[in-house]
Amino acid sequence: MAILSIDLAHRSWADLGVVILDRVKSNSTLLDAYGTGVTPGTVKCEIIRFTAAGINSSLSPFAMARPPANPIEAEVLAGQLNHLCNVRGIRTIMLDGPQAWKSGANGLDHARISERQLNTTAKTGLPGMVVPKTCRAFAEFCMDVFEGLCHRGWRRLSTQGQAASLEDRVLVESCPHAAWKSLGLKPLCSKRRARVSDLADAYAALNGVVPIACNRPPNHDQLQAIVGGLPGLAFEEHNVQAVKIVGSAPRREQGHWREGFIVLPLPPPGHDNWLNDMRWLN
Repeated sequence: MAILSIDLAHRSWADLGVVILDRVKSNSTLLDAYGTGVTPGTVKCEIIRFTAAGINSSLSPFAMARPPANPIEAEVLAGQLNHLCNVRGIRTIMLDGPQAWKSGANGLDHARISERQLNTTAKTGLPGMVVPKTCRAFAEFCMDVFEGLCHRGWRRLSTQGQAASLEDRVLVESCPHAAWKSLGLKPLCSKRRARVSDLADAYAALNGVVPIACNRPPNHDQLQAIVGGLPGLAFEEHNVQAVKIVGSAPRREQGHWREGFIVLPLPPPGHDNWLNDMRWLN
């Protein structure tokens, strides 16, 4: 079963990273964007381009009739993501961005439990409070996307135990920067600093841990969506040993959603020793 993973952005549709991930389960004659054969067990990645014209024309006649304006409206994006999932039969969405505010009783001053555990750069405090302040607009946009999808029948991941049932449509919060570390890989540098060679090196390193076949070379946003989305496949395969879940369950508190889990991928068996040898992780 395929999953959808999003590297969120709120200023421009071109900055969204949108990928559909699936697992190749039988012999295939397909080649990826680099001419490499796709073997069973490989993660097949379809890169979807959301632009000013909407969903990539390859999804026609499902492309939007009217191009959205910039910046992105959370409600419009939620509707498009929901529509794409309905068309493709997807029931798990990975979203890179905070889903809620911190609980007033979590014992922390300015962060959710998950953010403190991962030492994320941006942290969401009580409603309306984000550190640093420059991240507030993005944080509130992400929460609005979660809410827009929930209004369409999706729900936030609410348990650390078993994966969702066949009837559930589940939203899972990702964190690409922490996902690279969780796999034992150096995190991708910032989009502003990243060169083509940096993207190629990061893709090759990721492919060395988790074989991946993309339909086109991923850009920075799409590569972040790929690594952040890997836990979604594990959920679909009911492989809870392949993920690390941090934080506490989402809940309603004084009219707002609070806390929420962040889910990271773990390296497959055989890469554990290499992970322990990565000095830069300390």
